[in-house]
Amino acid sequence: MMKKTCLWALAGVPLVMVLGNSMLIPVLPAMKKAFGISAFQTGLVITLFSVPAGFSILFTGFLADRFGRRTVLLPALGLYALGGLAAGLSWLLLKEQGFPYLLLSRVFQGIGAAGTAPVAMALVGDLFGGGGRSRALGVLEASNGTGKILSPVLGAAVGIAGWFYPFFVFPLLVLPVLLAVLFLVSEPAAQRQPPSLRGYLLVLAALVNRKGLSLTGAFFAGMTVLLILFGLLFFLSEHIETSLGVDGVPKGFLLAVPVAFMSAASYVTGRVIKKRLNLMPAVVTAGLLLLAGALASFIFVCGTVLFFAGTSLAGIGAGVALPCLNTLVTSCIGPDARGIVTAFYGGVRFLGVAIGPPFFALLLSLSVQTTFTVAAALAGLTALLTLLFIRGGVITSPVEVKSRKQKS
Repeated sequence: MMKKTCLWALAGVPLVMVLGNSMLIPVLPAMKKAFGISAFQTGLVITLFSVPAGFSILFTGFLADRFGRRTVLLPALGLYALGGLAAGLSWLLLKEQGFPYLLLSRVFQGIGAAGTAPVAMALVGDLFGGGGRSRALGVLEASNGTGKILSPVLGAAVGIAGWFYPFFVFPLLVLPVLLAVLFLVSEPAAQRQPPSLRGYLLVLAALVNRKGLSLTGAFFAGMTVLLILFGLLFFLSEHIETSLGVDGVPKGFLLAVPVAFMSAASYVTGRVIKKRLNLMPAVVTAGLLLLAGALASFIFVCGTVLFFAGTSLAGIGAGVALPCLNTLVTSCIGPDARGIVTAFYGGVRFLGVAIGPPFFALLLSLSVQTTFTVAAALAGLTALLTLLFIRGGVITSPVEVKSRKQKS
């Protein structure tokens, strides 16, 4: 019961973290008009959240291993909330001159985000083992997906009052999660001494030497899925408003379609796959191929119903792949260095989120057909690389750390 309580409290962390980008997607066109900026500059609101998060996450992973998961998670949630508040105040106080300060606030918010979901993932890896780990990580990925479902609707609803109001929602939603982590979440009793920097280098060197190819494939697959997902959502935000003539809360519901299917697929996959580690690379490959097929269909599909059927299949493909990737990454090493490994993984996921909107914006300047041809090819290539290089048995085989401890 205690573990379940911890899990549901920790599930709130990826839910609020994903709001940092997803809740803003419905209001990006209004933000663009308010500041009088280009589509590329608008994409920087997403990118300058995700890139700092991707770089900072390496340090938060080390700190989480050395000083404890909660010690990093709690202040990170606080900084994440304050960054959102500062971004909203940038417009409220400075109007059109506030755009640089809004971007700076997003940088600090991204730094805070670096210590949230990846650290929660590492803590879940500490708390659960075997088949319980994949189920628990499926819950976290489903929570992440639920945040993506709710955030377009919430962002669109709050944005009716003004496009900048979603920034003020961040602290209101983060506070109960912060309190839940503070009072309901406990870490397993430490069975190890905090690792030294030299010890980290030794264990990571052993990890890369033994599992580097498979881990690189897993990291690249995770980045690609998030890149395509957020690029697709960026495209949908503009397409729904300009081509379909839908705005406000109905637009938010339409944006939620692919992530609703992703969330459901994540939860089901996490429960079904359990501890079948050797099967997971094949499941990831199948999810990526489904994603590639859905993207390829957009080259030819014109009807609205078929278009949203394609986005739903894309969401299912992403939802099938991500829980397996999460389980493989968190199972590759023991608790000594799990924080830093999940931090690297979280970093490349953030990088995918950062690249997605500007990458799709660049491709869309050429044509819609070019955009989805390239995106489908990228998903298909990633599926091939997954099939060739990711080996579940290799990733989850034990890494010898005794020599590291002796040398440290």
